[in-house]
Amino acid sequence: MPHVTFVPLTGLRVREEELLALGMSLPGLAARGQAIGQLPALGLLTLAGMLPDDWTCDYLPASRADDELIERVVAGRPTLVAISALTASIGTAYRMSDQLRLAGVRTVVGGLHVTACPDEAARHADAVVVGSGELVWRDVLADAAIGALKPSYRPARRMTRADWPQPRLDLLGESPPRFTLQTERGCPLACDFCGASRLLGPFEEKPIAAIRSELAAIRAVDSRPLIELADDNTFAGQRDPSELLATLEEAGVRYFTEADWRIGARPDVLAGLTRSGCAQVLVGIESLVFRYPGMGSKQAELARMMDAVETIQGACLSTAVSFSVRKERLASRLTGWCVSFTIARWRKCSLRCKRPFPARRSRGDWGGKGGCWRVAGGSFTRCST
Repeated sequence: MPHVTFVPLTGLRVREEELLALGMSLPGLAARGQAIGQLPALGLLTLAGMLPDDWTCDYLPASRADDELIERVVAGRPTLVAISALTASIGTAYRMSDQLRLAGVRTVVGGLHVTACPDEAARHADAVVVGSGELVWRDVLADAAIGALKPSYRPARRMTRADWPQPRLDLLGESPPRFTLQTERGCPLACDFCGASRLLGPFEEKPIAAIRSELAAIRAVDSRPLIELADDNTFAGQRDPSELLATLEEAGVRYFTEADWRIGARPDVLAGLTRSGCAQVLVGIESLVFRYPGMGSKQAELARMMDAVETIQGACLSTAVSFSVRKERLASRLTGWCVSFTIARWRKCSLRCKRPFPARRSRGDWGGKGGCWRVAGGSFTRCST
């Protein structure tokens, strides 16, 4: 019987020597790393949900690809190993794939970084998946079963309302601390500091029936789950948000989501978020100075955005605010202003210097090492994630 091993590379990556020298003891950093590591790899779990009846699988999330993990995977003699990683962990994914191939195990890699850099990824795997894996996964399995993997798999069509298979939540074990759920894919905006609208293909909203079914599956595992909505900008689409909010309310879950300031001008959305169990909303202000191309109707004067955030908090919603800083040299000048500006208003705030991740139109604007700055408890800390 053919078998596939799913290996998502998870957790926090520390890249700066000064941060390593501090021993990972910066305020909130360890907690953030633990929270990131707890998030299920929704992409690979979704592919697991699409396996034919004659395939078996195992799911081995890992923060590093050490000898023990390699030996465990090889000992299972899988037909195929599917590896997924973001940019911060792609080097680890490549090294793991290289080692597995030396041991005679076939590998396929995918994810956002691979979609942006498929030629790079092809040097380290038997096959690469570019774009939405759901649309080509059955082809990958069929080819793997007969030992005839193609070097590259790309969808020939866009996703439809029927292309939202349910993830295999049983692979997470008993009582996972967090769940992830997608209500949409991509973003209808095209902000130049973000790759979501380019990497993920055309913006698509998941049918409410599929969301309701997935929530039921989550509640079957945990009657009071904590869910992170894996959306880039919930409520940015054209769908009436009332049905989504009602579905979340009916499910009786707690959840975290990301949105932009415009929800502060929508009393119906704020009331629905409060009723439906929203534990926190992350609001992207993006910049105190620049107005990035591609922001569409999200672009507004700073005072208007700040008023909207105050309104969101006034609805009794815990709010975290995120700023993007165009260049590190500029960030150093803005640091004092940003700290005094934000500490008085919000308990949680982060400032991020844009990194040159693939598919960002503004990669050429990047200067310095990048990273992020976090404001917490009146202190200002630079770190890298």
